[in-house]
Amino acid sequence: MSGPTPETEAARATVETRDQLVAYLAAGSKPESQWLIGTEHEKFPFLTDTLGPVPYHGKRSIKALLEGLRDRFGYAPVMEGENIIALSDVKGGGSISLEPGGQFELSGGALGNLHDTCMEVNDHLTQVREIGDSLGIGFLGLGASPLWKREDVPVMPKGRYAIMAPYMDKKGKLGRDMMFRSCTVQVNLDFGSEADMVKKLRVSLALQPLATALFASSPFLEGKLNGFKSFRSAIWLDTDPDRTGMLPFAFEDGFGFERYVDYALDVPMYFVQRDGKYHDVSGESFRAFMEGKLPQFPGWKPSFKDWGDHLTTIFPEVRLKQYLEMRGADSGPWRRLCALPAFWTGLFYNAAALDGAWEIVKHWTAQERQSLRQAVPVEGLAAKIAGRSLREIAADVLKLSRAGLAARAITGCKGRDETQFLDVLDESVASGQTLADELITHYQGDWNGDVTRVFRDYAY
Repeated sequence: MSGPTPETEAARATVETRDQLVAYLAAGSKPESQWLIGTEHEKFPFLTDTLGPVPYHGKRSIKALLEGLRDRFGYAPVMEGENIIALSDVKGGGSISLEPGGQFELSGGALGNLHDTCMEVNDHLTQVREIGDSLGIGFLGLGASPLWKREDVPVMPKGRYAIMAPYMDKKGKLGRDMMFRSCTVQVNLDFGSEADMVKKLRVSLALQPLATALFASSPFLEGKLNGFKSFRSAIWLDTDPDRTGMLPFAFEDGFGFERYVDYALDVPMYFVQRDGKYHDVSGESFRAFMEGKLPQFPGWKPSFKDWGDHLTTIFPEVRLKQYLEMRGADSGPWRRLCALPAFWTGLFYNAAALDGAWEIVKHWTAQERQSLRQAVPVEGLAAKIAGRSLREIAADVLKLSRAGLAARAITGCKGRDETQFLDVLDESVASGQTLADELITHYQGDWNGDVTRVFRDYAY
């Protein structure tokens, strides 16, 4: 879940017209030579002795983790009131932030290749382990909390969450599970033009259920099997229909920046931030805000920061900001954290690979795409579309992604190119076994139904 838009002079400028919002999105277009890769991943901190969630305050706490990282590695603290809520890496351009239930998120810097991306992930995990070990805190990368009940999870002291959670209760049954009991890995990628954005958005929306299947890692809930390969993915089906989903309108003729702006304007707001405080305007219209007609704050008009903040509260399978965010994957172990950006970079940053992916998905209907989206949390790679299983489709798509990465011909310190990061996905397709299947096998076998074993065998 994205944090607030940074404060800049441009961000503070007042939005006057819809065309300005369209231009805001269009400004994300970049020449191919400037396309970068931004990887984000979340993980659950846990107390190593009790396996319980980590509170915000105390000697063994989220606050202590943040302070330890700040003091040991030189991060700049980000404060909300008297509380440290994030860390900024002034050298690398990334940040460490908190999700609602204390999930630790690395929002990585915009990097030029997957070797640097994977090194960034490795450095981050090394740092949090170092500080966590000193506090008796471990970290687990799965799509959903395998053990804790909702009421067990502490609420982080961030003002936006106090507004979002009650509103989500009005819109679906699983919004609080999304906030407090789920973790994802995502990659943010660039586009070169409006036409390029449209093609990438369509391909990624159609293939997002495939990413969900490949990265599924949330078959447990409250100590038992939950009937899903990706419970995290199922959560999004019952969170808030106004701001989630497969965006079928993106496949309509004439789709572009303007149509996405119109969609975003119609997504109800959560909050307005002024002077460091979050003001509840949940359910109100951004269109009314532009006219100075928010019932709670008549005369107030939005800034570009308000628009940027609003875009972060929209949660479709693929999100458009000034780049595209791939949002379909469960969090997972180290290798899979690197595989997610590799999968999409290979498809998006090579024209032949993108064309090949479009050939696979272009004839799928909106109904077929939606049916796949609903089936994949339970069925994983066995889910079917247009008469083919996702496992079959994955083999074809991974070949395209691998060819796209090979064409980039960017080698790392050991002389291997970026294709190495796809190996773990090829293994899953060859065996038909995802991480979720592996976890289920352990649970039914050598773990003897003891979910707590996951904290020992799969912690970072």
